Amino acid sequence: MDAFSRPGAQEILDYVHTRRDDFIELLKCMTLEESPSVVPEAQHEIREVIAAEFARRDMRVRSVAGRTSGGMLLAAPAARERGRPLQLVLGHYDTVWPIGTLERMPFEVDGDCVRGPGVYDMKGGIAQTLIALDVLRHFEVAVSVTPVFFANSDEEIGSRDSGRWIHRLARSMNRVFVLEPSLGQAGRLKTARKGIGRFTVVVEGKAAHAGLDPGGGASAILELSHVIQELFALNDHERGITVNVGTIDGGLRPNVVAPESRAVADVRVETLADAVRVEESILKLQATTPGTRLAIEGGFGRPALERTPANRRLWELAVDLGRELGMNLEQGLAGGGSDGNTTSLYTATLDGLGAIGDGAHAPHEHLLIGPSLERAALLATLLMADPLEMEERQRTGVA
Repeated sequence: MDAFSRPGAQEILDYVHTRRDDFIELLKCMTLEESPSVVPEAQHEIREVIAAEFARRDMRVRSVAGRTSGGMLLAAPAARERGRPLQLVLGHYDTVWPIGTLERMPFEVDGDCVRGPGVYDMKGGIAQTLIALDVLRHFEVAVSVTPVFFANSDEEIGSRDSGRWIHRLARSMNRVFVLEPSLGQAGRLKTARKGIGRFTVVVEGKAAHAGLDPGGGASAILELSHVIQELFALNDHERGITVNVGTIDGGLRPNVVAPESRAVADVRVETLADAVRVEESILKLQATTPGTRLAIEGGFGRPALERTPANRRLWELAVDLGRELGMNLEQGLAGGGSDGNTTSLYTATLDGLGAIGDGAHAPHEHLLIGPSLERAALLATLLMADPLEMEERQRTGVA
């Protein structure tokens, strides 16, 4: 087949369901290679497993060493026409689960359900990508937008090492598909995500004996109590702004006026504009307790993924193609962030195309095989689609 002679929706669905056993085996091979984000040396084996699978599909694979992470993987067709537009399939192979989790959360298949650490978030998404590529190969489809695959090993801890690669890649893409798990058991696609910021407030005061000379000191804990109230006052649930002071510490002992204290706040917003406004408010906080001063650092590590015109256009394309496959797709807002938050700054991005299931970061983590295979079919049809119109792409110029 060529780009103008593509398989029908039912043909694609029938084919992906024949790959059920292969899908399970792919999941098993990846899950048995435990890959916590915070153990970079644990990432080598799973990266090699994934690299071998892409190589089998005639992809040229590049393994990229990380500075602080376990590295990254980049794959593109070995034979591709230069100058053709590009589309990025984005994922990660790190998990939140520590080494040894398989002993209490073994890989299990129970009917249509697969359980195990990372199967839902998001090794299932990588397996779906491989099945989608198999659809293109099986039906010999010549796509008009060249697919590129990128996976990192530090997404769960903020993509601080791999972020520079994601910024660079996104600038050159016609569109991006993020294979993070879908939203909830209904399988909603993630067309919006909150931006995430983290701020640390350190209060410096002056120590003194709490009984002999209480007036000679300046309590950093007293000042921190005022700061915490100001931080919580920034919450605005109607606008989707949440500010949570999650940890505090300080002081020396009960009979000493505290010379230092600190708090760490998690901040989430739905728009880039609110991120700027809230960040300015936090960084401008001033001490009100005499003899104390504040040192505030931090910012937004992930921008908000908004429903931009380009993102809406990609969502509408997915709805149309999904309808052909018999899917009634729904969309939703995710409170957590992903690398799609970053790519959305530059180009049309659709997130949550990965596994359908439940239990991300939880002991009941699982995916449903049949629905997840159908999402692989959806990804395949999206990869076959013509390029998005250039004027509808998102270009903000953010570095």
